[in-house]
Amino acid sequence: MSKVPLTSRGAELLRDELKRLKTVDRPRVIRAIAEARAHGDLRENAEYHAAKEQQGFIEGRIREIEGKLSHAQVIDVTRLNAGGRVVFGSTVLLLDEDDDTETSYQIVGDDEAEIREGRISYTSPIARALIGKTEGDAVSVRTPAGDRNYEILEVIYK
Repeated sequence: MSKVPLTSRGAELLRDELKRLKTVDRPRVIRAIAEARAHGDLRENAEYHAAKEQQGFIEGRIREIEGKLSHAQVIDVTRLNAGGRVVFGSTVLLLDEDDDTETSYQIVGDDEAEIREGRISYTSPIARALIGKTEGDAVSVRTPAGDRNYEILEVIYK
């Protein structure tokens, strides 16, 4: 499997989730299974089946996170010397030339992307159009709603 880029923040969030799953959620579901077993006949025990299902989900998520972290290429944006270019992890302040509104996006990995919080995946059309550009450049992006034209106002490495 190839390396998957993650920001330092994204890697930390995954580590925190993994720790919670292993130290809080897993022991809780194991206790729930033991308690449900104590009630007797497991074939008709809804609590037992629900706990086993949740255990499967937790174990699957643990494996998924461990796999992502083992293949992650963690990029600390604050240590980048990109010379003002838009790169993975940078935050870009854009002026939408079509309606004169300003928008800010941080370019992150697929797992970290959350458009409502201004984080877009490096594989998104906007990010692909921005990467490699510098402050003052004009960028045209083809979106489902049609072409959008932006000017890069500022590139921030935070």
